[in-house]
Amino acid sequence: MQQTYEQHFYDVVIVGSGLAGQRAALEVAPFARTAVISKVYPTRSHSGAAQGGIAAALGNVDEDTWQQHHFDTVKGSDYLADQDAAEIMVRDAAQVVIELEHMGTPFSRLPDGRIAQRNFGGHKYKRACYSADLTGHVMLHTLYEQCLKYGTKFYNEFFVTRLFMKEGRCIGLSAVNLADGKLHSFFAKAVLIATGGGGRAFSITATAHATTGDGFALAYRAGIPLEDMEFMQFHPTGLYKLGILVTEGARGEGGYLINGKGERFMEKYAPGMMELAPRDITSRSEQTEINEGRGIDGKDYIYLDLRHLGKEKILERLPQIHDLVFKSLGVDCIKEPIPIQPTAHYTMGGIPANLDGQVTIDSENTIVPGLFSAGETSCISVHGANRLGCNSLLDAVCFGRRAGKAMAKYITGASMPDIDEEQIKVSVKELDEFKSRKGEEKVASLREQLQKGMMVRCGIFRDSEKLSAQLADIRKLRGRFQNIGLEDSTSNYNFELMEALECSWLFDFSEAMVLGALKREESRGAHSRTDFPKRDDEKFLKHTLIYKTDGEPRVEYKPVVITAFQPQERKY
Repeated sequence: MQQTYEQHFYDVVIVGSGLAGQRAALEVAPFARTAVISKVYPTRSHSGAAQGGIAAALGNVDEDTWQQHHFDTVKGSDYLADQDAAEIMVRDAAQVVIELEHMGTPFSRLPDGRIAQRNFGGHKYKRACYSADLTGHVMLHTLYEQCLKYGTKFYNEFFVTRLFMKEGRCIGLSAVNLADGKLHSFFAKAVLIATGGGGRAFSITATAHATTGDGFALAYRAGIPLEDMEFMQFHPTGLYKLGILVTEGARGEGGYLINGKGERFMEKYAPGMMELAPRDITSRSEQTEINEGRGIDGKDYIYLDLRHLGKEKILERLPQIHDLVFKSLGVDCIKEPIPIQPTAHYTMGGIPANLDGQVTIDSENTIVPGLFSAGETSCISVHGANRLGCNSLLDAVCFGRRAGKAMAKYITGASMPDIDEEQIKVSVKELDEFKSRKGEEKVASLREQLQKGMMVRCGIFRDSEKLSAQLADIRKLRGRFQNIGLEDSTSNYNFELMEALECSWLFDFSEAMVLGALKREESRGAHSRTDFPKRDDEKFLKHTLIYKTDGEPRVEYKPVVITAFQPQERKY
């Protein structure tokens, strides 16, 4: 049996070094022992790939208000967002952005020096605060500098394998140091999960290779339900075949979507907002054009046309996109349209959490002591069935900040947990068992089959037959996964082992998503059932909760919080 080599004790341990995790760390690090564990170097976290902006009703360009932002968010969610949570987010937004600016975030400016704002899909006013098309990148670097300033301890390239739960409380976790393969145990008064999404469950995705649903599966296996997992956002503009994101800011600056007939086809689907309709509507519209033979030359892509914007505007507002498209496809978007297709992008469901990021375990929102979540991994339910662009960075920073404040308060009255040798032994045994597998199956092949099936059967358009087939396939693939063989027996940077663990996370993530989609017999937001094409508020104006069991996962529901806006038909 492998031995544990080191034990660590902190007031707060944060899993994930993206915007949510680092913003939370910044709240507690100045006065509490704080560690951030990340399987990548912090500034390589996927938050850095966010391009277009962060939403806030600053009113620097027009007469925007937080009330309008609230309505746009709830309407965009297809009325599944919890309206109390959405209100907190939009009311906090201006302060969140100004704090980031004061920390040194270099936002693009208006001529008078105020923060510039531009259009984004689903937003009535120009409220996307941006830094050219590098917004997530500059925000992430700014927060990292601040975390270092206040003494946050970073454990970079550590891979978390298990949460430690004792008598209903989270007391810590185990993690492998990828550099030497040694297993470490961390004990803490409070643990925050902020590991991002699970886009790598799909074959065409805008997300980084690290987004393998880790946090979702860690919580799921620890007895925590997953909420609203059926709602996976497909971004309308991923580079053809690659899925790499072309920011919605490209359409916010005035880009056109063009089909194979040369038509701006969004006029048929959302005449009031055209290319700036919410992402679920825009992605479905594109896919419909492709399915009905109006892709470019009849193929499965369309064009994003920026040529009319002119060279100066493209290079000033969208320099990264210009460079990215040219390097990826050899297309100069100043002179040529960009081939694009919908791409798996954002997980709107996740670990249930309250307004302070405290993880909850049932329909009564019972708190799990010591466990918090924020960012894309969490489901505070500000996005409901469809997230508006630029609300993701706002969600991450707003609720990372709130979770940090809540943890700071929680740890003042919490005791440091004792070492739990039994939990450590289980972690050691699980890892040793993984390393010793000598079967015939290959992780890469199983992962590829999962991804292709998810894209075809649990993608933009779904039905009972496809979803049932995919659920059965996931379970067959998981069974075959027990017979994998790992060829790499080295300890340092054993990425074959890491990818095997990640693949096991993806099976849990995908099963919860497909089961939630199968049970939700309606179409709402990003969840579009061709066999149930209408929204059904009478039966499904509620959140899905899925619990892992030894057999078939258990499905329960909890009510949506409605405060200011009664559900109505969604038109754009």
